[in-house]
Amino acid sequence: MNLKNRFKTIIVAAAITVSAIFVHPIPAYADDTDIYWPEGPQIDSPNAIVMEVNTGTVLYEKNSHEQHYPASITKILTTYLAILNCDMDEKVTFSADAVYNNEGDTSHISRDLGEEMTMEQTLYGIMLESANECAYAAAEHVGKKLGGDYRTFVDLMNKTAKELGCTDTHFNNANGLPDEDHYTSAYDMALIGSAAYKNEEFRKITGTKSYTIPPTNKHATETPLNNHHALLHPYRSLTQYVNPYCTGGKTGYTTVANSTLVTYAEKDGLTLCVVIMNANSPSHYVDTNTLINYCFSNFKALNIASNEKDMADGSTQNLGVLNDHDMYAKVSENYVVLPNNAEFSDVTREEDDKKSDGKDSLATIKYKYGDKVVGRVDLVKSGAKVDLSYFDADKNNNSKVIKIKPAYIGLLLVMLLLLIVLIFLGKKASENFYVIKHKWDVKQEQRARFKEQKQKRRRRRRNKKRDNLSFKTVYDNKDKWDLK
Repeated sequence: MNLKNRFKTIIVAAAITVSAIFVHPIPAYADDTDIYWPEGPQIDSPNAIVMEVNTGTVLYEKNSHEQHYPASITKILTTYLAILNCDMDEKVTFSADAVYNNEGDTSHISRDLGEEMTMEQTLYGIMLESANECAYAAAEHVGKKLGGDYRTFVDLMNKTAKELGCTDTHFNNANGLPDEDHYTSAYDMALIGSAAYKNEEFRKITGTKSYTIPPTNKHATETPLNNHHALLHPYRSLTQYVNPYCTGGKTGYTTVANSTLVTYAEKDGLTLCVVIMNANSPSHYVDTNTLINYCFSNFKALNIASNEKDMADGSTQNLGVLNDHDMYAKVSENYVVLPNNAEFSDVTREEDDKKSDGKDSLATIKYKYGDKVVGRVDLVKSGAKVDLSYFDADKNNNSKVIKIKPAYIGLLLVMLLLLIVLIFLGKKASENFYVIKHKWDVKQEQRARFKEQKQKRRRRRRNKKRDNLSFKTVYDNKDKWDLK
């Protein structure tokens, strides 16, 4: 095989491989009538949802878009934004507004005016003891750091909620105290809770059962903190609700909000975010345990990368030299969530409108089981290398390896497709060249004949006119004719 044919083989093989990723969808082996989704349990809480954290798959919901007061589960977003905008060793100073506007009958840990704690200590006070003065102080600190004040932080809360996809939400404070302009839904809190749980520092704080704040400039003794979430920590002897799979969460309660609860749980590759709102105690704990058990008993996680590879291996074509090289693009590590009786071949896939922000991401693929989105995965750059020794057979097989920047692969493919289209059009034009030329020659010949005939008719008219004029002249001079 000469060099030209070898190069052509590799180009065609590359086009086949990439088009298999971007164009050809996994066929739907089951229509909607064959889709089975486990029936959810009956619960007392009026508003609830279970969302799988890493895929966004909704496994259960009940009136999840109704708007209600969230109470202290608001502090999940407060803590998350403080983590994103601060170092944990930053000094937080408690202002008069933080201390005097948030104590009394509300949850607090008795901080004093001018007291100083690290941001980390402040966040443990928020998440474990639901301390309202800590939530206010953290929000005020971040707001000032951003060039504003406490209201700057509240604006950031609403901006972030919108960016996460929340449509039922408006926040008006950082701690969840009653306010007519402070509301959300179970669905929106699941979006917020899932985003927060993906942060490592947040996971560490929310999963901590107890913590001790060392002496400060205002307190000579330590301040012990305990997590109030009964599924995680049997605080106040609520041992009957402890769930071994619970990894954290946040409680909430006001007289107008009733009991609210966000719970995280992990098992067998699944990570759940369970949200309960507007519940009567202890239904929020009972129903959360019911929903956790339901999800872990009826659903499973299937790794996308390995299953895509298995399906590809089952129908691998002989692509020559390309079989010896890595793909130029690969799927990121993620999974789909399916009912236990479903298989990976039951899902369909399509390109997602929401592309990942990852710098190596080329596209985001959305996986669906029936009408339910059960997972997403990024198509990322693989960092594949091309072995140029394949083209250098006449150079003592000296191997040279170059790196291909995956960012240029898309452009290369577009140029390749454009070249193919131009070649096709050129071939068609070549095949029809003589037909087109013949038609052109015929038209030119017809035009020439028509022009020649037109000129002949003009000459005949001129000759006839000249003959008529000569005859008239002769006739007019008939008297002069010599008739002898």
